[in-house]
Amino acid sequence: MQSAAEYLSLSHPDRSDHLWRYTPWRRVHPTGDVTEVPEMGSAAVSITKLDGTPAPKGVSLERVESSLVDLPDSDPVTLAFLRAVTTTSGWEVRVDSKFNSDVPLLLDIDAGEGVSAVHLNLDIGSMSEFELITRVRGEGEWFGLLRTGDIGTTSVVNDIVVSLMQQGTMLRVDSIDVGRDAQVRAGTVSSGSDKTKADLRYLLKETGGNVRVLGSILGAGSMHLDHHVEILHDAPRTFSRLSWHSACGGNSRTVGTGMLKVMDGSKGADAAQIFHNLLLSDDAEADSIPELEVLEHEVVGCGHGTANGPLDENQLFYLQARGLDPSESRRVLIAAFLNSTLSEMGSETLHDWLIVLLSSELERLGSGVDN
Repeated sequence: MQSAAEYLSLSHPDRSDHLWRYTPWRRVHPTGDVTEVPEMGSAAVSITKLDGTPAPKGVSLERVESSLVDLPDSDPVTLAFLRAVTTTSGWEVRVDSKFNSDVPLLLDIDAGEGVSAVHLNLDIGSMSEFELITRVRGEGEWFGLLRTGDIGTTSVVNDIVVSLMQQGTMLRVDSIDVGRDAQVRAGTVSSGSDKTKADLRYLLKETGGNVRVLGSILGAGSMHLDHHVEILHDAPRTFSRLSWHSACGGNSRTVGTGMLKVMDGSKGADAAQIFHNLLLSDDAEADSIPELEVLEHEVVGCGHGTANGPLDENQLFYLQARGLDPSESRRVLIAAFLNSTLSEMGSETLHDWLIVLLSSELERLGSGVDN
């Protein structure tokens, strides 16, 4: 009740807000009535190795009472709302210090039907090295995912979130602290939901923190997929790269906004971002808004860019001349475009799994991508 009261006490955001410029809050609220905090179900959560065997020693998944400290760098409205609806659906993934695994871990979230939400906290010990895939599936009307966590000192983690909701709306909020000299590859693979709104924040508050944020987004039909990424450099010698690829067909719309903030005192920071959008139909729309806020003079470099374009007609002709039909040719080029970021998300094992998943999604979406 206290969490709900906190949310209801806040002013509702408008489109002057950087985060809500393209997707109003009411469009992703479960009922559309922003004065409501509806009852939520709790999704099923499990963890195994990617090969289906049990999670190894040193990794645990526990149901916990959802508790959330203040996250001043996150959006207060969505944070308060998700805090309110996940009070009884908290989970914690705990990884011991010095844990190492050559086989990726698979955290499965089954959102089920109806409306549900989960708060997932990642407690990653120091000097650990592993890959974690969080896969979200379901046929519900609405799903909320709140991910918080700390990546321990000198850990090397590939943290990939795969959104495969069959319909409905997904609201995702991430707030991840990257520890001293830790290296994180944070991947997002998104397709399927009618609407997605994601607010992803990565905090580099310790010297030597390193994060690469990668996106492979596939829009089809009338999907509306909006991802907002912020990376905060607030320590010396921090490094970040944001590379985001979106392919949209039908009359879908993808939105990618990036904000790189380099705070005063972050000497030697190195930050850059790039957005690439592939437009597959005349009615598809892609918006990219890269932004920089640099308050420190002694930086290695800070840059941003964006590019939009259609499929290359010469490449299509080349593939068709070698026996592929027009639809197959298009899908080959779409897969190659999205693979540019998929290939950077992790190991060969992880990449092979993601390629199979992408091929399956292209086949499932069919004409929604082609037209």
